[in-house]
Amino acid sequence: MTQPESLQNLLKAVADGKISPDIALEKLKNLAFEPIEDFAKIDHHRTLRTGFPEVIWGQGKTPEQIAQIMTAMRLHNPIVMATRIEPEVFTKLLKKVPGIRYYSTARICAITPDIIQPKYPGIIGLICAGTSDLPIAEEAAITAELCGFQVQRLWDVGVAGIHRLLSHRHIIAQANVLIVVAGMEGALPSVVAGLADCPVIAVPTSIGYGASFGGLAPLLTMLNSCAAGIGVVNIDNGFGAAMLAGQIMRVAHKFSGQLTVDS
Repeated sequence: MTQPESLQNLLKAVADGKISPDIALEKLKNLAFEPIEDFAKIDHHRTLRTGFPEVIWGQGKTPEQIAQIMTAMRLHNPIVMATRIEPEVFTKLLKKVPGIRYYSTARICAITPDIIQPKYPGIIGLICAGTSDLPIAEEAAITAELCGFQVQRLWDVGVAGIHRLLSHRHIIAQANVLIVVAGMEGALPSVVAGLADCPVIAVPTSIGYGASFGGLAPLLTMLNSCAAGIGVVNIDNGFGAAMLAGQIMRVAHKFSGQLTVDS
């Protein structure tokens, strides 16, 4: 049965009173995808299921493939985002997809409105250990902003100069979720988690000398943290950290007012 036939049958069942609109909505969440030639199937209903639209992983795709996917997605979404886009790829995309923006440090290109307003309350705090970690930290920051969250950045405050972090403790205190990005030995998330009263998402980066093993050393440090309340994503996964933070914020907003906290 084709997608149009499935949709027609579903709508007829609602009209005939055989199923409720609520049940129909649940079915619609898993119905729609759009084939793009023979190389992609766009999941237009991901927002209905998960709260956030599909995002394009750019690495390994040709500029032509990315352009076709973005062109199809912009008909259904006000913001379309592609990650891991190198500058030379963006130059080619600019000729094929009018109006796209490029966030060079984050290596993200996106179709966006002229003004992006936060649509969720609260603050996602972004903290990174060193300047070399910025590409991953900015990937997380830009992803969170494009998903509708307010972001507060604090860069270059690694444990080698811990006074830099301690002099900005107000940023830790203001955040509702913290994303902490670090390479080398990866100790920063543990320090931050010892100061924070909110969830901390740790992101190991592949920055470091040979014994950091391309990010494995900070990953293991973060997984073995003695500080409570830390979740760890994969090496260099700034995007995944932002999406996890967004889900925490979105669900917290969903249940705000329904839960009370003992004083």
